[in-house]
Amino acid sequence: MTPETKEEIRDAFRRGIAVAIAASPFAVLFGAVSIDNGLTVAEATLMSATLYAGASQLVGVELFNHHVAPWLVVLSIFAVNFRHVLYSAAIAPHIRHLTFWQKATSLFLLTDPQFAETARRADAGLRVSYIWLMVLGFSVYVPWLCLTVVGGLLGNLIGDPRAIGIDVLLPVYFMGLVMGFRSRANWLPVVLASGVGSVLAMHFVGSPWHVSLGALAGVAVAALLPLDKEDEAPAGTVAEGEA
Repeated sequence: MTPETKEEIRDAFRRGIAVAIAASPFAVLFGAVSIDNGLTVAEATLMSATLYAGASQLVGVELFNHHVAPWLVVLSIFAVNFRHVLYSAAIAPHIRHLTFWQKATSLFLLTDPQFAETARRADAGLRVSYIWLMVLGFSVYVPWLCLTVVGGLLGNLIGDPRAIGIDVLLPVYFMGLVMGFRSRANWLPVVLASGVGSVLAMHFVGSPWHVSLGALAGVAVAALLPLDKEDEAPAGTVAEGEA
């Protein structure tokens, strides 16, 4: 194993554990909510292992308990997870060197903070390797499964996470991820558009559609805004080199 590979593993593990710690209250919460809605610990863990999307898992398990049509459960989960289509498209240029199966396995482990860490690494000019993606992904995935079991077994002892303030950890972490991109061109108008679009969608359409609609509002504004000179320069340089 080369020194570069060892450094990639250390970096990915360090970042993944930070994400896992921030997400841990929600993994425990999901386990507890699953039991309250009639799932067994094994079923809750299987859902975490296969769906692996925190917000969507909570939406799905709540809908299970309301005995709604299966297609509505699938559609609701798709609405929450639609942003992953945008995530995978955004990082596609940085993982072109991977094989199909490497892309498939690494993208299965893709979540919001992992997308942000991948984009941040690419922006820093560092190579996004397969081993870096997998170590980062499994550093979050394995604790998520374990804490789902903990939540299923002991979640009732925790009570309401809002009463002790642990429900704010993940939103604060996400806000930190968003702020990490503030140096990018047109960051503020895109964030404002996403926020306003999400609030309006929540009011007029409802959950969980506000997540995807807010994201689409931000994408629409980003597509309409002009690129700044820093974004245009690399393209011009490549064009001159190809010419």
